Amino acid sequence: MDKIARYLGKDRTEVRAANFIGPGEFPYDQGMTFQDGRPLIYDSGDYPEMLRMIKELIGWDDFERRPGLGIGIGCYVEGTGVGPYEGGHVQITSDGRVHVSTGLTSQGQGHETAFAQIAATELGVPIERVSVVTGDTRRFGYAVGTFASRAAVVSGNAIALACRKVREKALRIAADALEANPDDLDIAEGIVHVAGAPSAAIPLSTVAVLANPLRYAFDEETAKATQFAGAAAPDRPPVAEGEEPGLEGRGYYSPIRSTFAAGMHAAVVETDPDTAEIRVLRYAVVHDCGRLINPMIVEGQIHGGVAQGIGGALYERMVYDQHGQLVNASFMDFLMPYATEIPHVETAHLETPSPLNPWASRARARPA
Repeated sequence: MDKIARYLGKDRTEVRAANFIGPGEFPYDQGMTFQDGRPLIYDSGDYPEMLRMIKELIGWDDFERRPGLGIGIGCYVEGTGVGPYEGGHVQITSDGRVHVSTGLTSQGQGHETAFAQIAATELGVPIERVSVVTGDTRRFGYAVGTFASRAAVVSGNAIALACRKVREKALRIAADALEANPDDLDIAEGIVHVAGAPSAAIPLSTVAVLANPLRYAFDEETAKATQFAGAAAPDRPPVAEGEEPGLEGRGYYSPIRSTFAAGMHAAVVETDPDTAEIRVLRYAVVHDCGRLINPMIVEGQIHGGVAQGIGGALYERMVYDQHGQLVNASFMDFLMPYATEIPHVETAHLETPSPLNPWASRARARPA
């Protein structure tokens, strides 16, 4: 792209812009097959707007060129949310807590926090009441795994679908107890209430008791539930036909195909002509990972990706001797960037919802 710009005497960003897929051209079929075996189709995005944002963030148009100082830009699209599926299990117990589990495992990406946010949002409960477990084989006999930027899209949506099943059941049971229409009910702060009638309400903890009417249960929530004991019709069983005891649900999400995140990076770099020392003076990132679930986690993943990229470009190298033996096999010898080598990373976000999944997400936002 830069060579073409020099040859044509154009700005480097102008050449890139001329080759972008326009916002109105999505979904854009590349005519190829992606790694998931499905058609490689870019689902959504706004690349011209992203270019405008990164130029403004780095100060592209105002950059003053001088010897030893340069500015560069890189644009990319990344396939995320690879299938074939993941599952989510959600249970609300009589203490009002929400227990979430999913099959894939976490290695520090912040999955537990993001999944708890999804469950809290879907169920209308405080996030402090949500606990998340990953990789529990008691809940899931089948799972695919954590790789290729897929957790938020695949497990996140599976958990959301499981929550919606639980929510629908909770509203149905609460409507029976409150003698109301389920369509008139909402859940906020863990309380099911009738819209416009704050006194007509029932906690989810009590709904959980009604969903599992054990004969010899004598705890505080069971005592509270007795005021609703006569609400169900006497000619109907305590557990509705076709249902199971308990306020829980399981959901699987299988994406029709992968979704595609995008980003643009720009850097201002200074080089010393005598020592060849390189200093990154400024670094800017604009990223589009769809709906931001947890902006702090996204920021951290972007920073980590920048650090990895700078390490790979400027510092890290596997060195072998003449016999093919690795001579820098430990971190005592392998050069890695410290915090002193990583510049302040300026970030901005573009949230283009993906039309392919219920939460409009594109997984994590760490640049490849």
